[in-house]
Amino acid sequence: MSTTDRSPDELWVCHLGVVPYPDALAIQEHVRGRRQAGEVADTLLLLEHPSVYTRGRRSGAEDLPFGGEFYRARGIDVVDTDRGGRITYHGPGQLVGYPIMAIGDVHRHLRTMEAAIVAALAEEGIDACSRREEGIDYTGVWVEDRKIASIGVHVSRGVTTHGFAVNVHNDLEPFSWVIACGLPEISMTSIAAESAGACRPGSDRPLLCFRRRMAHSFCEAHARRQRLVSPQRLGIATPHAAGPAVERAPIGSIPLRHATPMPV
Repeated sequence: MSTTDRSPDELWVCHLGVVPYPDALAIQEHVRGRRQAGEVADTLLLLEHPSVYTRGRRSGAEDLPFGGEFYRARGIDVVDTDRGGRITYHGPGQLVGYPIMAIGDVHRHLRTMEAAIVAALAEEGIDACSRREEGIDYTGVWVEDRKIASIGVHVSRGVTTHGFAVNVHNDLEPFSWVIACGLPEISMTSIAAESAGACRPGSDRPLLCFRRRMAHSFCEAHARRQRLVSPQRLGIATPHAAGPAVERAPIGSIPLRHATPMPV
């Protein structure tokens, strides 16, 4: 892709739908490589995951208090990752954002993500905040003493992977089966829980609305102009693309075999 196809004031946003966690790891590595090579702009990937626990670099065995069979019986895999932080849960109804960005200061990157999430939640009528002054385990976004968004990143050759997860209307019970974020006393919450039932069960509309709001807030926090791009533009060949879109996918593109698309 020619560098003339993008502007330095743009931040690309790509909606990927529901993506299994191992596929998402491969996609992040692929897009990171293209960002490091200057082939794509800074990019925010927005998606959902099927149920999975992910363990960051500071996780320990104590974060999984029940045996492995307990989690497998509930259909939840446990995956080790290279991101910062401890253990967290991802599942349907939770918005996950993976910024693949060239940065110079990881702490500023974390604080900007927190600010973007706080601003997006404010648009939902939720008064949220950062608790960074209380220590590294409190990275993320909180509503009083309840955690509504988790953050963990990895930086390689100046480019980030991993990012944030905001609870929209996902099941919160799986958080109680682990020592979420390394905090035994933690109480998790969601937009649905804080909005007095405003999210209808079984409806994807709350997630769709918040996904758009989060993309706008993230770009605004970085003082960048949002540009929606397709997976094919990033070299991700999805099973839902057809005809010319598949033909435009670059040579060496990574296949995304199991994604479920979402409207944008």
